[in-house]
Amino acid sequence: MDLNRFLIGAAMIMAMTFSSCSKHKDELGNTPLVTPDTYEPVFAKGADISWVTEMEKDGEKFYNAEGKETECTALLKELGFDAIRLRVWVDPEGGWCGKEDVIVKARRAHALGMRIMIDFHYSDSWADPGKQNVPAGWKDFNAVQMSQAVKDHTYEVLKALKDEGIDVEWVQVGNEVNQGMLWPLGKVSGQSTGMFTHFLTAGYDAAKKVYPKSKVILHISNGYDTGLFDWFFSLMKDNGAKYDIIGMSLYPSWWENGGWNDWKQNADKCLANIKAVTGKFRKRVMICETGMPVSEPQMAKNAMEYILTQAEAIEECLGVFYWEPQTDGVWKPSNYTDLGWNAYNMGAFRDGRPTMALDPFKN
Repeated sequence: MDLNRFLIGAAMIMAMTFSSCSKHKDELGNTPLVTPDTYEPVFAKGADISWVTEMEKDGEKFYNAEGKETECTALLKELGFDAIRLRVWVDPEGGWCGKEDVIVKARRAHALGMRIMIDFHYSDSWADPGKQNVPAGWKDFNAVQMSQAVKDHTYEVLKALKDEGIDVEWVQVGNEVNQGMLWPLGKVSGQSTGMFTHFLTAGYDAAKKVYPKSKVILHISNGYDTGLFDWFFSLMKDNGAKYDIIGMSLYPSWWENGGWNDWKQNADKCLANIKAVTGKFRKRVMICETGMPVSEPQMAKNAMEYILTQAEAIEECLGVFYWEPQTDGVWKPSNYTDLGWNAYNMGAFRDGRPTMALDPFKN
């Protein structure tokens, strides 16, 4: 081979390689959050409608703007939603949010071409910052057995979905795990993660085994609480937690002193927090839950319009999911009645019809 031709060719290859690599660095020389060849994020406008089948059983119906009765998932797609989030409980009373129920709802979303997030609670009922109860069937497990149970449960549910030809884009390993999950073994407190990161790894590995391209979300509440996020994700980083996306809940308005507080103040704190955590922890962010009072549709519309617009303008934010928007503040699931709770009041429907709160999702 001619030496000059060889040297020119080598130089061209080196230049191309340097150019390609330079595209994978930001202006500070940081490694990108996720390289373009592995994930091209498209901003998601989603809804968690995990109650929908139980609502149907109770005779609840849904109608579009013309008053035509429409299945809820299809109606949400008409309203501009492109993604559905579904929670999973291990052995729930009545089967609601169990594996078979999740498959029914996922089939509908898949048939409509909607993207899907599966939210594992690793409990028989609600898991959130105040409770992370071990499933009844796992109550006597030691740490090794618990990790295996997390792995097996995650794999079983996701494999059942895959066997149906259903794609899953995101997998939440745990729900609002501010203090870990599967207490007391998986309790996170102070500078201790307990066995939480082991349980997280078990779920992560199971998800990737079934859906190698899925993105695993680590989700905590109160997206406006910068101190919480800095403490929790610093602890996760120091302990080698395995996850792809930071998930947050954002309920920006709540009742206090005889009225609803300032939603914009809390929304702005959350939006600033998104930029802070992506910069520090080099992970993209998803607002996995949000909602506004069903009794205040105009205020809810204003808030959703602002949150969606501002979140989509942040390159590192992957989407926003409204939590159970199809509810009306009147209907209650059976376990709410058992627990003595009032009906959920952060939905966005009235008399089976969407309120103006969901109008911003059409844009």
